[in-house]
Amino acid sequence: AAMAAAMPRWGSGALLLAASLGAVPIVALAPIMNLWLGDGLASRAAVAAAATLAPMAIGSYRGLTSADSASMDLMNVLGAGAVPAFFKLRLPSSLPAMLTAFKISTAGGLIAAMVSEFFYSSRGLGYLLSNSVKIARMPLGWACIGAAAAAGIGMYMLVQAAERRLLLWHPEFRRRRS
Repeated sequence: AAMAAAMPRWGSGALLLAASLGAVPIVALAPIMNLWLGDGLASRAAVAAAATLAPMAIGSYRGLTSADSASMDLMNVLGAGAVPAFFKLRLPSSLPAMLTAFKISTAGGLIAAMVSEFFYSSRGLGYLLSNSVKIARMPLGWACIGAAAAAGIGMYMLVQAAERRLLLWHPEFRRRRS
């Protein structure tokens, strides 16, 4: 996303690649990653990363390009180069969009990791859910679904709490508090 914001000609291609990866069904990608990377954390992390790449890249790009043009002009007039402008203006301006994309991605990453565990896995919540449905132990299956929902809510709330702490300076969040 930073490359796309810094070099729009090349960056649009990278964003298109990220969006196309986001269009690949996780159900199709998970067995391939499990075969390539084995039954472990690496395959689950790869599937979760593939599922969250598109929303994170697009949200980050949108945030990095949302810096106020008057502020960018001021940075140029003051003689700030591209790197100081990135760290002092673009990156802070991008935090609301990045954190929103992160909140959206938490659920997608959790679902992707569980789908990955459905295939060739011998442990994990997805494996337990798949196995409980196969042997008709529905209370256990519903417990797995409840645990996944609770984990998703917990991750969302963690990102939301981080958002509140990181964006105290942002005008939109100051209005919400008053």
